[in-house]
Amino acid sequence: MNVTAPLTGTPASEKPAHRDGNVLRWLGAYGASMIGDNIYYVALSWAAVQSGSPSQAGLVMAVSAAPRALLMLGGGVIADRLGPRRIVIAGDAVRSAAVLGVAGLFLATRPGLWPLTFLGLVFGIVDALFLPAVGALPARVTGRDQLARVQGMRGLAVRLANVVGAPLGGLGVALGGPAAAFGAAGLLFAISLPLLMSLRIRDLPDDNGKSGAPARNGLADGLRYIRRHSVLAPLVVVIALSDLGFVGPLNVGLTLLADQRGWGASGMGSVLAGFGVGAGAASLLLAVRGRVPRAGLVLAAAMGGGSVAIGALAFVPHLAAAVAVALVIGLLAGLSGALCGALTQTHADPAYIGRVTAVTSLSSLGLVPLTMPLTGAAVGVWGTGPVFVASAAICALAGVYGLCRTPLRRAELPA
Repeated sequence: MNVTAPLTGTPASEKPAHRDGNVLRWLGAYGASMIGDNIYYVALSWAAVQSGSPSQAGLVMAVSAAPRALLMLGGGVIADRLGPRRIVIAGDAVRSAAVLGVAGLFLATRPGLWPLTFLGLVFGIVDALFLPAVGALPARVTGRDQLARVQGMRGLAVRLANVVGAPLGGLGVALGGPAAAFGAAGLLFAISLPLLMSLRIRDLPDDNGKSGAPARNGLADGLRYIRRHSVLAPLVVVIALSDLGFVGPLNVGLTLLADQRGWGASGMGSVLAGFGVGAGAASLLLAVRGRVPRAGLVLAAAMGGGSVAIGALAFVPHLAAAVAVALVIGLLAGLSGALCGALTQTHADPAYIGRVTAVTSLSSLGLVPLTMPLTGAAVGVWGTGPVFVASAAICALAGVYGLCRTPLRRAELPA
């Protein structure tokens, strides 16, 4: 029996996303996969440290970045050609098999670094295909009027995975070594498969109201489409600028700031927890409310307000105040991030949504590895204050640019 018959007709949903069994099955699959991801990274880092030197362990952790960056745009093309559901199912299946295979190796012997390096390469290749498909799939399981709510639900799943996944990975390593942790990750990837297979997939109508498979599915077509789109083109720039200014301070910069202030690892954890609570609150707001009026204007305003909070974080002397500032950063960053995702999906032509997602993902993932060492080096030369202010200025530039581009500023989510 075919359980994936397309849902044609109006792009609006018959029921809210949080009451839609189809969306909840997608959310369950997504949550299981994200928790598995967190467990996998804990197991990989622990196994790499135990099997080699610190520099070798770092290489193992970073080896997936190159294939992911090189193949990401091609992954968007494939998602548009084959459909995102097929890619996500294949991705979780491959990841499950690979991780369970490495778990078996650790049960039988001490395999060293080569299997871990190979596993990292497999994940990098799979991620290049998997991430654009994951970004394109929500628009295939619900109507456009529910995508903001779905982005909120997705954000809650990510926060839950971050809170639950790492401790489970640590517990698995403590009780049964890397084999147990890798095995748990592989089982969670496998759990997502029947949920994904049961999804009912929509044929999204194109801009002329017709439904069916896209006819234009080349990479060059996708890039030209983005460049000429009045909302997506500036939105890609806004996403890239905000990531450039945001990631460094909230990773390397925060670690160095906590060390300078004498807060220690527990204090840094408290600040990160404040950020997580704020981001979770923003996701919950979208999940419950379902739509934000004047989404483009709210997006730009949230980025502007978040930039002020990022700059202020470096000058807060007390830990309690830093936690409060981090909560504000998380709230505004979570809101702007969810709106970026919702606007991307609702304004992208269904024929190009995989490639649009690939471009936005590539800007984020390509800039993240660069900002971390640069932030650390800059803090060493100029100190935390100037670096946080410079990062805040970049985030503010993203907000100002969004305000200056009229189509993006006036962009709305479907009612």
